[in-house]
Amino acid sequence: MTRTALTADDLAAGAPVHSPAASGEWWRDAVIYQVYPRSFADGNGDGIGDLPGVTARLDHLKGLGVDAVWLSPFYRSPQKDAGYDVADYRDIDPLFGTLADFDEMLEGAHERDLKIIVDLVPNHSSDQHVWFQEALAAAPGSAARDRYMFRDGRGPAGDEPPNNWQSIFGGPAWTRLAPGDDPSTGSGQRPSTGSGRGGDKGPQWYLHMFDSSQPDLNWDNPEVRAEFEAVLRFWLDRGVDGFRVDVAHGMVKAPGLPDWSGEVSMVEGTVDEPTTDPGAPEDGSTGAGNSGPMFDQDGVHEIYRSWHSVLAEYPGDRCLVAEAWVEPLSRLARYVRPDEMHQAFNFSFLTAPWDAARLRTVVGVSLDTMDAVGAPTTWVLSNHDVVRHASRFGLAEIGGRQLNGIAATDPQPDAALGLRRARAATLMMLGLPGSAYVYQGEELGLPDHTALPAEVRQDPSFFRTDGAEPGRDGCRVPLPWVGGAPGNGFGPTDKTWLPQPDAYADLAADRQYGVAGSTYEMYRTALELRRAEKIGTGGLAWVDALAGSPDVVAFQVAGVVVLANLGGAPVVLPDDVDVLVASGELVDGALPTDTTVWLRA
Repeated sequence: MTRTALTADDLAAGAPVHSPAASGEWWRDAVIYQVYPRSFADGNGDGIGDLPGVTARLDHLKGLGVDAVWLSPFYRSPQKDAGYDVADYRDIDPLFGTLADFDEMLEGAHERDLKIIVDLVPNHSSDQHVWFQEALAAAPGSAARDRYMFRDGRGPAGDEPPNNWQSIFGGPAWTRLAPGDDPSTGSGQRPSTGSGRGGDKGPQWYLHMFDSSQPDLNWDNPEVRAEFEAVLRFWLDRGVDGFRVDVAHGMVKAPGLPDWSGEVSMVEGTVDEPTTDPGAPEDGSTGAGNSGPMFDQDGVHEIYRSWHSVLAEYPGDRCLVAEAWVEPLSRLARYVRPDEMHQAFNFSFLTAPWDAARLRTVVGVSLDTMDAVGAPTTWVLSNHDVVRHASRFGLAEIGGRQLNGIAATDPQPDAALGLRRARAATLMMLGLPGSAYVYQGEELGLPDHTALPAEVRQDPSFFRTDGAEPGRDGCRVPLPWVGGAPGNGFGPTDKTWLPQPDAYADLAADRQYGVAGSTYEMYRTALELRRAEKIGTGGLAWVDALAGSPDVVAFQVAGVVVLANLGGAPVVLPDDVDVLVASGELVDGALPTDTTVWLRA
């Protein structure tokens, strides 16, 4: 292979395309670590992570160098969807501890200068929530029913769903109540007379864009809006620093709930397309957006303006973070206008292929569109809903494979290739200005568990599709803290709610602390440099000589050159450059393929 040799002039930056941050709110450049509580650390030995486990591992997060922690739901819940089916928004599920445990964790985090962001699930509740139980016992057209999306069915007897919408987890998005059940049991309804208009449509249907145990709330109802503002205040009064809003683009539906012929999924796009495809959309789109009458309706913005006002009453720059699978990026930017939310996950970046031209496009468009509304760009590569990037970058072609699960019968990732590219992608991401999210365990280079047997899977999408969709369990496996210990040190016993793959023993945290070249030490070093060099608030300029390269992504932020080699040949660096951190070893002064370096020229 021909080696590309660079000179010092080749690393000169061009005109700035992104200006340094003008204001200093903490969330503008924060690195935020996602804790998925049931899989982070187990404090009581039952095999399920909990809040005391989080408290016990706060020093790991402080030592890593992150600024804040986002916790996935810990609320009281039947756990039909791992806590995203909330039965009580103001209490802790006993599985995870108590409110006192939460307060202790929050205090411990704040003592270490770590902010705490909690998950809020406003699109739907659990079917065990007191409101839904009241709705089941109430008549059609009642105030209790109006808090949710109840509708009469179509057809003369009302036995067809109100529309043709499909659940994100597979199957119809509507469930019909059983006729004639005793309403006092909470399992059915009185014989219905339709919606109170005198017809005889039989039992009503309710909408659930996710599992049937997660009925969608009706955000046209003032009582729903008032309740969630009260929930915000409950947690703000306890001292939380912000909220990540689940399905932020889905709470408002189009008037009339019209039929829609498109597909609905957690991730609309695929992980990648063949990198020989030259057609990078100018708007940065990668297929990561959800569309249809159930998503990205203009009415959501009124809700977030009211929430913004609530947070503004509290000191400390509290923040709202949108989980909005929306494209193009110009639509996503609407969620982070100055009077709405503060951050929005950049799923267009997460789903971008390992291709230099495509990455430059999505980075450039992301910065341009967020700058236009005065918001930071929020970068992310992995989370609890998608295949970990250490696995998806190891798939041979990637094309056509969706993000939410790899089964044992699917083509398996190349572990070495996946980890090498994941480290390079991470170092590129952490070199970008704005805020960045790290999913628990990615600092250890953890892959998905891609060989989970059917009998241990728990994701409702696996069951609602009869196994056609592997589901997200593979990225949710409990973390390894002590390699070779029972459960790899996840807790005081050998129990883990999902089995760990064999590879986790060698990737355990204790086997990486202080080990030069380990993934943990690469993350720790990069985060230390990111803070010291003020990269998160810096301006960005592309390296002009490499701006059209099919193999290299190169830019300068705050005086640091970030150079990622995605091509098949090594890139020889100029003499006398100061290498700050690299995702892999340099060979004879050359940057190998699938490797990123930070340097000063």
